[in-house]
Amino acid sequence: MSLVIVHTEVGNIGSVANMCRRIGADPIISSDPEEVEQATKLLLPGVGAFDPAMEYLNRTGLKEVLDRRFTAGIPILAICLGMQLLLERSAEGELPGLGWIPGEVRHIRDGQDHKLRVPHMGWSPISPAAQHPLFDGVEPDARYYFVHSYAAVPSNDQHIVATAEYGGPFVAAIAIGNVMGVQFHPEKSHRYGKALIRRFVEDE
Repeated sequence: MSLVIVHTEVGNIGSVANMCRRIGADPIISSDPEEVEQATKLLLPGVGAFDPAMEYLNRTGLKEVLDRRFTAGIPILAICLGMQLLLERSAEGELPGLGWIPGEVRHIRDGQDHKLRVPHMGWSPISPAAQHPLFDGVEPDARYYFVHSYAAVPSNDQHIVATAEYGGPFVAAIAIGNVMGVQFHPEKSHRYGKALIRRFVEDE
């Protein structure tokens, strides 16, 4: 297995790689399109803003490579901003996203109580919305660490895997075929995040 963590220059790369190593994986951190092309599994982390991340993917040719790996059906796990990039567009920016999952990204105050503190930062439980291998065997009291001001709004509810609450429900995890995205940071979520990364890495 070749596990590649895509370096987008806006990712929490070191923490993600360390969590992978803690479960015995040997990830490659790379922004080289050729290495990404050869990956059998991909992690797409991200911390920061939508447009700079997409601009980097477009400028380096990584978007085209990621599109091909998506079409080829290899497993891809996107984290935080990485998950938001899976959708078509974001209220945070103007550039198109990867567009693998129909829908958009909205500010977490959109339609909610405007007294909400932004960003949403801290530990929250999730509620499964559909069965998915990424959450197989999850403990009922599992909590994950979130830091975000925007949230995904898929056009089709069938793409929603889990939700969480912050002034109202928001989408915490999405999936389509071989692609999965989580709004929280598994690399900062201690044993719950470690278990999730293990399920992704070890799933055949």
